[in-house]
Amino acid sequence: MKYIVCISALLVWAGMQLAASNNQKEVVIKIIETSDVHGNFFPYNFIERKEWSGGLSRVHSFVREQREKYGDNCLLMDNGDILQGQPTAYYYNFIDTVSVHVAADMMNDMGYVVSNMGNHDIETGHAVYDRWVRQCDFPVLGANIIDNATGKPYLKPYEVLERDGVRIAVLGMITPAIPSWLPEKLWSGLHFEEMEPCARKWVEIIKKKENPDILIGLFHAGKSGNVLGQVIEDASMDVAKRVPGFDVVLMGHDHTRECVKVQNVVGDSVLVIDPASNANVVSEVTLTITKKGGKVAAKSVEGRLVDMNKYPVSEEFMEKFAPQYKAVNDFVSRKIGTISRTITAKDAYFGSSPFIDLIHQLQLEISGAEVSFSAPLSFRAEIKEGDIYVSDMFNLYKYENMLYVMKLSGKEIKGFLEMAYAIWTNQMKSPEDHLMLFKEPIEKGKHASFKNFSFNFDSAAGINYTVDVTKPAGEKITVLSMSDGSPFSMDKVYKVALNSYRGNGGGDLLTLGAGIPKEDLPKRIIFATDKDLRYYLMQYIEQEKVLHPHAMHQWKFVPEEWTVPAAKKDYQWLFGEEKK
Repeated sequence: MKYIVCISALLVWAGMQLAASNNQKEVVIKIIETSDVHGNFFPYNFIERKEWSGGLSRVHSFVREQREKYGDNCLLMDNGDILQGQPTAYYYNFIDTVSVHVAADMMNDMGYVVSNMGNHDIETGHAVYDRWVRQCDFPVLGANIIDNATGKPYLKPYEVLERDGVRIAVLGMITPAIPSWLPEKLWSGLHFEEMEPCARKWVEIIKKKENPDILIGLFHAGKSGNVLGQVIEDASMDVAKRVPGFDVVLMGHDHTRECVKVQNVVGDSVLVIDPASNANVVSEVTLTITKKGGKVAAKSVEGRLVDMNKYPVSEEFMEKFAPQYKAVNDFVSRKIGTISRTITAKDAYFGSSPFIDLIHQLQLEISGAEVSFSAPLSFRAEIKEGDIYVSDMFNLYKYENMLYVMKLSGKEIKGFLEMAYAIWTNQMKSPEDHLMLFKEPIEKGKHASFKNFSFNFDSAAGINYTVDVTKPAGEKITVLSMSDGSPFSMDKVYKVALNSYRGNGGGDLLTLGAGIPKEDLPKRIIFATDKDLRYYLMQYIEQEKVLHPHAMHQWKFVPEEWTVPAAKKDYQWLFGEEKK
């Protein structure tokens, strides 16, 4: 009997040793990515003062569901541009700077394990994003954000997370095109490396130092490969394909949904996924890793985009952050003046309009400039007749741009406008043609859409001019005079008011259009506000008390016998309604 017992014990021991030698274990890791949330935390749009889709309050419900299944193996990550957009972010950026920033508070509560810096986070300025980074209980990454003083990354370049023996490295990078959009004082002491060489360097470091089982790229850049200035703005897809080692590339920045597997240069598959914006969807990545003898024997990577609007608003989230909700609602509900008529950005595409001319008027009066450039920053924003509230200011002016005054010659002003109207208007060959430059083909039963970004459709005030849409690009603009009737000279240097995005080269209207070298733009700036333009617009309205916006009629499309009927038709194509 003792012999039989000994044999049995030996067999059990041998089986255990065999299992231990195989040491095979399957681990499932769930990755959830938010990106470009843009302050959309609550299920409410504080700009339009109505219920809204997406938002972290719904992501909270989804994440809680996933953590019930996967526990700590559910890893929540953010990919930047969370500090700008809704008044919720603005309030804690610039109004209440004493409390814990609402974005840090919420992300800590939701258990984010890592975040990344976005260009609109940088746009808030050092005081805001440095404070936010300090208050986050997780690292905010930025491998290619370099501190000039040390030559090293300003933020942590990567983070290593270990779950059930699986090592996951996350490398964070931002689009390097920041200097093309933002004033240097917002990113003073820093510079931004190109993504592809930066990725190559850090992948090698991570492999040697960390020996990860999974490598994830958390990149606040899209997939287009578009060159802006001297750098590639959206290099995420390039990195996924050209830099071996990544299993997953989490994209952001371009507000475009994507979920695709691509093959890199050594033949490995890489999942590339992007949840667009406002947390209407999130990226869900399922990693299944089989480890044998402590090494990865097999792994699979699957991704999908999950609709957050199928999930309920989390009551727990809303209850916890009710004080912040009330503070922001009280802020946007403050009356700052009245307006004598309803104005809308929809009119701005077809001629001189009260909406854009109000911005022109305010820019000229605030700055003392002779000429103003401005574009509709929101596609179809509207401010209704009656009381004006703080919330309306986010409709009137979408971004936290500064106001610049720059020196431009008459020739440069004309070149700037030539490019703006070339990307805005079609070259009409007959009265039946479109006035607007639309994407072709226009699908039957659907609205038309612009071929180019409408936030680059700058008009001017302070000068009288016509736009001949029968002429080719570069020959459309005829400047007749200054708005007071005095002569306009191509050789004279004028003071021009414009926002900091445009003044730093955004949209290329100053560089490609006016022909000013990018490196010369800072030399042209003779005045810049300390605070964002919206702040000064609010101050101005509070002082004036009553606004009487009107179209200044300092420019028009010609020939009018073609453009007036074409405008009515194209308005219907764009908005599905008749032009009033």
